[in-house]
Parts: sequence; structure tokens; C-alpha cells
Amino acid sequence: MNERDFIERLKTIVTHPAARGLLDDTAMMPFGRHKLVMTHDMMVEGVHFLPDADPADVAWKLVAVNLSDLAAKGAKPLGLLLGYGRANDDDWDRAFVEGLKQAIERFAVPLLGGDTVSMGHGNARAFGLTAIGEAKGHIVPSRCNAQAGHAVYVTGTIGDAWAGLQIASGALNSPDMDITATLLTAHNRPTPQLENGRALSSLVSTMMDVSDGLLLDASRIADASGVRIEIDMAEIPLSPAFKQLIGENDIARMSAATGGDDYQLLLTASPETVLPIALTCVGICRPGSGIGLHSHGERKNLPKNLGFVHS
Repeated sequence: MNERDFIERLKTIVTHPAARGLLDDTAMMPFGRHKLVMTHDMMVEGVHFLPDADPADVAWKLVAVNLSDLAAKGAKPLGLLLGYGRANDDDWDRAFVEGLKQAIERFAVPLLGGDTVSMGHGNARAFGLTAIGEAKGHIVPSRCNAQAGHAVYVTGTIGDAWAGLQIASGALNSPDMDITATLLTAHNRPTPQLENGRALSSLVSTMMDVSDGLLLDASRIADASGVRIEIDMAEIPLSPAFKQLIGENDIARMSAATGGDDYQLLLTASPETVLPIALTCVGICRPGSGIGLHSHGERKNLPKNLGFVHS
């Protein structure tokens, strides 16, 4: 049974409206005149981070990926609950706590509690974090409301985290220390787009964060909304560091579009809507289903894997 099959089984027992049918990255409940937004993400050694990763970076990323889900709902973070699997390594634990402190101070979100458990020496480390936030107003973006004719946008640039992973794993290297630092930071310490999410949330038809890859996450919006999303690969925004190390041809852009871990915002909106921040239009919604690719007017085949697939 893969992850998708397991979630389908869970859907048979999920009845509360706050769960939104398990079709989104967050649960939502009324909270006075606003919405309480809740999400939970896990990180496992060897799956989400390398065994020799800096524990402080692991802690930072655990916070950031959860807050990124809140950002996609335009929510302000209220607090965090930590589930921590200890591997009986005091130095590792101390470094993790320091990284956690840095993240909660940087993003102004308190740690409210949680639980710890001893994993035993030699077992893979595993951590979970629940993030709770507040979304003001009654309209909170989902994946389900894109319409034919709506434009597809992303914040920031795509692909730096994937390039950083290639450096961290030893698959690539750069003699330029500034490029190396930029790409490793994108991989190790992503920045959730909290302010941008709040600025956009009332104006978009759909919004989610790019966690598993631009193409895979675009396909999720397409499936949930019942539209076809056409992505123009030539428009995928790449950073100067990515271009210098990886390039900007179609092969490089495909790597960026499928690499994941970007934690930028992917959204759809009417092309007539004036949006308050700088964005890159990377595609359009059309009648149909699934996603399509083109570059400079030429149709491109979809890759076998659109992004990171949880087995």
C-alpha cells in the first residue's frame, strides 16, 4: 500500500468538515470570526534529510515546512507542538534545540508543547511538528477553485533547494563559495512565504506551497479543481546561482520543476486581478484535466516523475 492508497483508506473514516475530506494540506475550524488552521508534517532521517545533516538545520526546516502550509492559507502562526524522537545523542539534541530556537525567533511563533520518545541508538531519527495558525476572514484558499482562463503564478524562484541537495549529497560542487552558500541555504533553511501568503489569500482562486515539486503540485491543483494546467517551462523563474551552476536550458528547468523543497507559493487567479506582490506567471488553466508542458511554443513530454512521490 503506497501513501495515496493509505490516505484513500483514511478518507473512509474522516467525517468532520474541518478535515476538508483530506484534500488539502491543512485542517480548518471556525475560530470566532476567523479560521483556525492546523497542519502537521514529519521529517525522517534518510528520507527528508541526510544522516550527516546539521541538527540545527533539521530543526529549522521542520519549522519552516509546517509554517509554509500556513502561509498557503494566508494564516498567521499561533503556536507549535513538537514530536521528537531522541536517539540518545546529547550533542545532536542540543544542536537541534538551538536550531529550533533560531527558527521560532525568526518566524515569531512560540513552541507550546509536544512529546518526546527515545528511538534507541542506531535507529533513524524522526520528528513531527503541528503548526496552528489563524486565517482572518471567511475565505481561505484551497486547491479546488481554479477555473479555465485563470493564470498560474509562483512566488520567488524554483530549483535552488534541489541544487542545494545535489551539493549536500556530493553529486555536484561549485568552486564559487557564494553560489554554494546560496543553494545550500535554500535546501537547509527555507523561508516560508508567510507575509506573501497573507497578502495574496483574499485575491487568489487557489494557493498551495511548492513542497514536492512545481509540476507535481500543479497537477494536484489541476486534479482538485477539474482543470488542465499548462506550464510554460521557459517562464519558470530561476535564480542567478541556479543558472550559473545548473544552467537554464530545458533539462535544467525540468530539474528545477520536479526537484521540490522550494516552499514558494503556487497560485491561480484571474488574469484581471491585480496582485500586490511580484510574481511570475508560469502557466494557464484550461478546460480538461492533468497538466501539460511546453517551451517556446514547443510541446514537451511530461517526465516519469513529476516530483517527490511519497512511497
